[in-house]
Amino acid sequence: MQERGAAKNGVPQTLNRRLFIQLQAFGGCRDASALIAAISQRRIEGALYQDVNDPQGIAILTMHEDPTGFVTTSRELLSNDPFRSLIHKPKLTMLGRTYSSGFEPDLTDWLLHRPRRTALNPAWPWAIWYPLRRTGAFAKLPPQEQGAILREHGTVGRAYGDADLAHDIRLACHGLDRNDNEFIIGLIGKELHPLSHIVQTMRKTRQTSEFIQSMGPFFIGRALWQSPIA
Repeated sequence: MQERGAAKNGVPQTLNRRLFIQLQAFGGCRDASALIAAISQRRIEGALYQDVNDPQGIAILTMHEDPTGFVTTSRELLSNDPFRSLIHKPKLTMLGRTYSSGFEPDLTDWLLHRPRRTALNPAWPWAIWYPLRRTGAFAKLPPQEQGAILREHGTVGRAYGDADLAHDIRLACHGLDRNDNEFIIGLIGKELHPLSHIVQTMRKTRQTSEFIQSMGPFFIGRALWQSPIA
């Protein structure tokens, strides 16, 4: 059950901790100031987005290392005013957990700190969040072939990150998604166009062109509020 990273001084890294992240979307918001006050009062860790595709739409991103927080702290926030008067959009709800691939040089940072730095960076207010599911054929490929496919995908992502155009948060959602998706992707950056561009570029990779069964729905938003980076 432990997450595993690259060996340090010959000793494998292991950690039985991970960060759970959830997106909840709502409509019918004419004034977000009361929402920001309620979130700040409860010291919620996360972000509040304005929905680009709904003039009265917002979404709240929340983070908990202990998922009990979603049915206690987050539930209390979203079940009472001012959120209670909003229109919930369950089709845009996403819940996932950070995970390791076994090659991370700093496992703790990868699982717990990097996602926070990415989602809560005030210099990167734009976000695209979406779930995806790979086809069963990918799981049947030999490990070496899987690795080559994932490296191609990763090389594209690193190029955008190194240029400060787009930064990603990758979450596993096996058994956590109402539509049986496997992963949730968050693309974060200072401008919206590069986030759209990386989605377009990724369509040419072998993973996306051959082994993605479904993607979306997509939530596109700009951060109106972000909690301080812990």
